[in-house]
Amino acid sequence: MPVIAYAVAACACGLLLGFGAHHATADLIAVCAAVLAMLSRVPATRAIAFSIAALVMGGDLMAAARVQRDAACLRTIVTHDTVRVRLLADAAPGGAVRAETAGGHCAISVRAVLHSGHAPYGAEALLAAGAVATPDGLFLRGADLFVVRGPSILARLRRHAAQAIQRDFGADAPLAKALLIADMSELGPEIRARFAAAGLVHILSISGLHVTIVAAAMLLLLEAARLPRRRALVAGCVLTAGYVALIGAPPPAVRAAVMFGCSAFSRIAQRPTSPWAPLAVGSAWPIALDTRVVNDVGWQLTVAGMAALIVAGDINTRYVADRLSGWRKRLAGEVTTGVIATIVTAPLVTWYFGRLSMVAPLANIAANPVAAILQPTLFLALALGWWPAASGLVADAARPALHALDGVAGVAARMPGAGTSIAPTLAGAFLAAIAIVALMVMLRSRRPVRTALVGLGALAGIAWRPVLTTGSGELEMHAIDVGQADAIALRTPKGRWILVDAGGAWSGGDAGRRVVMPYLERYGGDVALFVLTHPHLDHVGGAATVIQALHPGAYWDGAFLSANEAYRASLRAAEAAHVPWQRVHPGDSLNVDGVRVLALAPDSVWTSGQEDPNNTSAMLMVEFGSVRFLLTGDAEAPEEAWVESRWGGELHADVLKAGHHGSKTSSTPSFLDAVHPRVAVVSVGAGNTYGLPSRPVMDAYAARGIVTLRTDEVGTVVVTTDGTHVRIRGGEGVWNVPP
Repeated sequence: MPVIAYAVAACACGLLLGFGAHHATADLIAVCAAVLAMLSRVPATRAIAFSIAALVMGGDLMAAARVQRDAACLRTIVTHDTVRVRLLADAAPGGAVRAETAGGHCAISVRAVLHSGHAPYGAEALLAAGAVATPDGLFLRGADLFVVRGPSILARLRRHAAQAIQRDFGADAPLAKALLIADMSELGPEIRARFAAAGLVHILSISGLHVTIVAAAMLLLLEAARLPRRRALVAGCVLTAGYVALIGAPPPAVRAAVMFGCSAFSRIAQRPTSPWAPLAVGSAWPIALDTRVVNDVGWQLTVAGMAALIVAGDINTRYVADRLSGWRKRLAGEVTTGVIATIVTAPLVTWYFGRLSMVAPLANIAANPVAAILQPTLFLALALGWWPAASGLVADAARPALHALDGVAGVAARMPGAGTSIAPTLAGAFLAAIAIVALMVMLRSRRPVRTALVGLGALAGIAWRPVLTTGSGELEMHAIDVGQADAIALRTPKGRWILVDAGGAWSGGDAGRRVVMPYLERYGGDVALFVLTHPHLDHVGGAATVIQALHPGAYWDGAFLSANEAYRASLRAAEAAHVPWQRVHPGDSLNVDGVRVLALAPDSVWTSGQEDPNNTSAMLMVEFGSVRFLLTGDAEAPEEAWVESRWGGELHADVLKAGHHGSKTSSTPSFLDAVHPRVAVVSVGAGNTYGLPSRPVMDAYAARGIVTLRTDEVGTVVVTTDGTHVRIRGGEGVWNVPP
């Protein structure tokens, strides 16, 4: 592997750790590399090790500086009445706007609900409204849009390409757009889940693969037209650059185009080079333009996938080519490539998609020939978009292959044991990455013993980490910031979790996979109990994915009868994962590591008379030592009164999770006086359209001297107790609550 590949890998590693605020890990890697350099007697090894140490630290520092700059930029923007943005989708009154800041030194995601104004994708505009900072960037409600500048040439090309695809492919346009212009915004969650379970998600996510296929097809056509070799390579590079520009130049596509260009240049100059060099140069180019590209899943997967192909090619050359011939040789090569690609990309796929496919090698054997035929055909349809009759004819010819690709994914996803849900920890994913890098080096090394030991050590760390997970000895209540939704996670003194609700869901994803699972796995520990307070989407949206991946010890349910699909999915997930389901009754209790969970409501008689699921919320009293937490779900005034009449003086709690996101329908004066909390936590989304939390409710808390924290203001709130004292962590502050 050339030095440039080591350099790019080290810098990318430092950037990833820096953006994730894992500075201690970056320091540890740098120290280990420096120690290796000092111990090594080989000058080349010493130079590489010292370079890795410097580049990891340099990447970490660059990322930290970028994070600080973006934070300062965000603080400045929210003080202004207007925000200059670049639109990532068409904007129209009443619709949701997706954009990013423009005209400055930082690129921050912007979401807005538009009051007036129209603008096409790619245009620069001013959004006039007060901006609210959120964990994902900025949110503006009721914004007025004023166009500053029209779309760029690239944006106009991409827009015209999308319109041509929509015209020619009709109902098949969402999948065609994903494969052609790397636009997955219209893909339904069922398609994403199908391709993920089949191990084919890279076909949807990595536009670099598409560019490689298209470039190879164009080169083959140019050579078939008897164009001299050098001219064919030059023309192929020009056409590939045009295709990348047409689809908007996403980072994976830029990487693939640069890699193709480097390979073509070496062949034109008749200077053979290691396949790692074009990969390194192609990967470094997008980083040089924008360091944040290392966080892009497409960039990460395409780099890992190409590295796997290089290793697989070397293995096939060394061990397969001389032993087999004919169809057996081709089949063995495909199987080897599929297995290695699946193993190499497994940590990334499980981290981002929460699933590990067991049938990926077989599915890829079937899908790769289809993709090799389909991708050039789709490109030809796009290239002929200016001639509707011809492009429509080619699109019709591409439809059977398009359906065949989707069919392969469907058949593979339905195979028994096709995919399993996994929620990896950051440490687990990092150790798995070390093991896989060790595997790749070992497969290409003439002295694999030392590398094998490193890989085995990483695997041992993965195996032992769950055993070594320990708690803090205290009870922690984490009000996870999931926007306008609820997800309350209680961490027991021994490091296990009691999860109450799992956030909301949206087209193509849910808070369970996006926020809750990564948050719990960051700390480690099993989920002993999952409680669903009621089946509204902002509470049950992420439940199915959480249950599938984390396999809680039990499922408590308020059991309000609902046709909500997310609720039914959670029940199906519990059945499939053999998680015991239990209807909550007042008086039900469970002791987990010294923490007592007592159900206060609802009972079946009360539930049968209700029409609003909010008033059938499962209400829990959580006790540790002398400290009590009251979790109310979305209980409104009627249920609060019912609980107050039933439990009376037993309602006192030190910490209250405010009912219904701080709505005026909850937190009645009588109920607050009965609970008499010291701390209240409001789970609410920044800039939500409901105007929550209600000002009168917040005034009522303030009048009673209750310390109130809101997730829309400080992000995730953590309340900790040793059984006597209470501490709060929210935003950048940590403080004790007076008794």
